[in-house]
Amino acid sequence: MVFKKITLIGTSPESFEQATENAIDRAEATLDNVYWVDVVEQGVEIASVEGREYQAEVEVAFELED
Repeated sequence: MVFKKITLIGTSPESFEQATENAIDRAEATLDNVYWVDVVEQGVEIASVEGREYQAEVEVAFELED
């Protein structure tokens, strides 16, 4: 098997957990053969948005097809 990893950044006005879930949901909806996700970094943007925007940077690993 051969895997490829890509980086996604999920966002949410609610929480880090929801930002992570948003990134995972998008990966599963647009990629085949998703095997695992690693949360790399979390952050909160406060400067250019009302309230807060939670961000979760994740690495998504998926198997490449033959």
